[in-house]
Amino acid sequence: MTIKLVLAGCGNMGYAMLAGWVKSGKLKATEVLVVEPADALRARAEALGCPAVADATDIAADVKPALVVLAVKPQVIREVTAAYAKFGNGGTTFLSVAAGTPVATFAGILGDRTPIVRCMPNTPAAIGKGMMVVFSNSLVSETARNVVADLLSSSGAVATIDDEALMDAVTAVSGSGPAYIFHFIECLTAAGEQAGLPADTAKLLAMQTVYGAATLAADSGEEPGLLRQQVTSPNGTTAAALGVLMGGDRLKSLVTEAVEAARARSVELGK
Repeated sequence: MTIKLVLAGCGNMGYAMLAGWVKSGKLKATEVLVVEPADALRARAEALGCPAVADATDIAADVKPALVVLAVKPQVIREVTAAYAKFGNGGTTFLSVAAGTPVATFAGILGDRTPIVRCMPNTPAAIGKGMMVVFSNSLVSETARNVVADLLSSSGAVATIDDEALMDAVTAVSGSGPAYIFHFIECLTAAGEQAGLPADTAKLLAMQTVYGAATLAADSGEEPGLLRQQVTSPNGTTAAALGVLMGGDRLKSLVTEAVEAARARSVELGK
């Protein structure tokens, strides 16, 4: 079987993507070569039926992948990318899921004629519910763009941006966003306990309410603002609570400030 894709890194994100590709049938396990130095992580790739090696130098000379996926941490992305320079400036497209690393960095390592796609995923991708945002340089063919989008769709929704500078905003909204939601669940749970609910009940109510509301917002086709209005009776309990959250744009201002802090930090990390 011909190797179509080389996956560099089989940690949490890499394995989640790999499992999605194989289980969805988008790729046969034997079409993916996994490069992973950690024995335990390499073993789980092999358990899916994928061939795996410990180092990029172990890749056979006749392997000419259409796609190399770089799924390693930003701290080591430059070193790891350099090991795949032999595939640069050719027919191989590179896809990176490393946060904060611009296309120019990869082009500097792989060659300025290399097709490069940069993706910002988020942690719900591990359960197929992620938000995957991609930016491609001008060398990426339409066919390669479609292949990448199809593969990423096994991990969640896929959106495309044409201005790479917007990746900092993407990072601040969807990349870091799950942590904001997790903290909201923590706060709603604590508020429920303060109101007298048992801890386990407060946690269940908070989690299921956030899950249900997000699912309704995604599936109903209605604008979130309209859904909010539909559940808010005049002078009722919800209106009383929203008076606190929305008074003076209180929550909106706080979230806007938080997103801007994350965006600014993303800019700093990308320098």
